[in-house]
Amino acid sequence: MSSHRPQQRLSTLDIRQRHEPGSLVVLTAYSTPMARLLDPHVDVLLVGDSLGMVLYGMPHTLAVSLDTMIAHGAAVVRGSQRACVVVDLPFASYQASPQQAFLAAARVLAESGAQAVKLEGGAEMAETIAFLIERGIPVMAHIGLMPQKVNALGGFKVQGKEEAGVAQVLRDADAVAAAGAFSVVLEGVLEPVARQVCEQLDIPVIGIGASPACAGQVLVTEDMLGLSGEQIPRFAQQYVRVDELIGAAAERFASEVRERRFPQARHCFGMAKE
Repeated sequence: MSSHRPQQRLSTLDIRQRHEPGSLVVLTAYSTPMARLLDPHVDVLLVGDSLGMVLYGMPHTLAVSLDTMIAHGAAVVRGSQRACVVVDLPFASYQASPQQAFLAAARVLAESGAQAVKLEGGAEMAETIAFLIERGIPVMAHIGLMPQKVNALGGFKVQGKEEAGVAQVLRDADAVAAAGAFSVVLEGVLEPVARQVCEQLDIPVIGIGASPACAGQVLVTEDMLGLSGEQIPRFAQQYVRVDELIGAAAERFASEVRERRFPQARHCFGMAKE
């Protein structure tokens, strides 16, 4: 009998204990190949509803379905062994009631194999977060700039600029932590406000366009790889231009096909070699 034991996946309890700045690395993943490449290097793989914009060319995330999130979540779980996998609950799948949220979240965990769900909303979603956690569903919260509220916010706008906005971000942070979220994504918030959130919470804060003081940082992987077009968000860092590599490979392939240099005998079955 083999003594080899499979690598144990990080749990939401493991993630909750990471409080020091820089102690959590989070990247988005939507497919098995990408999850396989990222898994050794990250603590959390986030299957974000951003896939609607990144993969499907949607103008926002509102049209992403629960079935789509489950399918991509399952693909990421299959491609990973170490990272904690968190799947977004998409727009209109959880806001109506805690009961609706439970049914959606239960499907995500049961059908994808993910360890947790993420939902957007602060104080107004605290009851729902507590309801899910009491029923065994770990929740990562998401406050600050919330893409699912793009219509109500009038676009993707930085939060916490005015006194009322600062107070709202701080209230939301306290509410989701008190409700039992194991971590919270803080997006698009002025740095001093984000730093204050980090100081007042006893759960890890994962920043995106927030502050170096956050316990974790998250990026959309396609932004990091240069696959999101010429314009990337100010808060993103482009580490490589994979788009140029793909374009060059496609150009070379097209040239070889048109010049009849591909395929050759070694690429074919039963073809006599010249």
